Amino acid sequence: MKSLDGKVVVITGAGSGIGRALALDAGRQGAVLALSDWDETGLAETASLLADAGTGPGQCRTDRLDVRDREAMRHYAASVSEELGRVNVLVNNAGVALHGDFEEVSYEDFEWVIDVDFWGVVHGTKEFLPHLIASGDGHLVNLSSLFGLMGMPGQTAYNSAKFAVRGFTEALREEMLVAGHPVGVTCVHPGGIRTAIARNARTTASHDQAEVARHFDRRLARTTPEKAAEVIWAAVRAGRPRAVVGADAQLLDVLVRVAGPRYQDVVARLSKRLAP
Repeated sequence: MKSLDGKVVVITGAGSGIGRALALDAGRQGAVLALSDWDETGLAETASLLADAGTGPGQCRTDRLDVRDREAMRHYAASVSEELGRVNVLVNNAGVALHGDFEEVSYEDFEWVIDVDFWGVVHGTKEFLPHLIASGDGHLVNLSSLFGLMGMPGQTAYNSAKFAVRGFTEALREEMLVAGHPVGVTCVHPGGIRTAIARNARTTASHDQAEVARHFDRRLARTTPEKAAEVIWAAVRAGRPRAVVGADAQLLDVLVRVAGPRYQDVVARLSKRLAP
């Protein structure tokens, strides 16, 4: 897929952050957009920004959607395909975060992260994949994380979901190759991106949510959502199976590859010094 011009692009979690930046960039490239989010206010703001940028009526559809809801995703996929005639690109971007030691994490919070960050990807892929195949030049983009490449203390639930997204996406890409389906597959691993995910995250009782968010914003969020969108769309156009976004993610990816499992000792020592 060398261009998004005229392609039907579906993006979940488009109400803010990377999802919004992807939508705005795709709109500038001439894509027809189907955007969804749990946050109706944020989604409306994205649509307004697209309108201000010159995306005309009929080029952007917006829907409130809970990616955890399998039936809702099934109806959404069928409705988008029927209304817009095809689906060329799906970006499973919607995600949430949870910070806290596993000893303190409740089952309910752990399930919340898995349901959104992993099952949301599975639901979107399952329902939209037939439409991507039928398009003749489809592309699937699943958002994992730097924490889908390495473990991190305080992130057991998020690590579990994002490692699962990575394994699911890589295996699915292999299936597309074996079957000869015309669908490219890209797994995205962003590092620290300047989004609201930390401010909207849940934390366990022994952690101050506001302080965790401030620490992320000040010390870890080095890459803009706009830069992340640029890297992701470049990976789609090039047909790359993996996109590692941000200098921090690229550096730590190399650490994991070089050090092997011993990277865990390095991360544990550093986290004691750098954690909020």
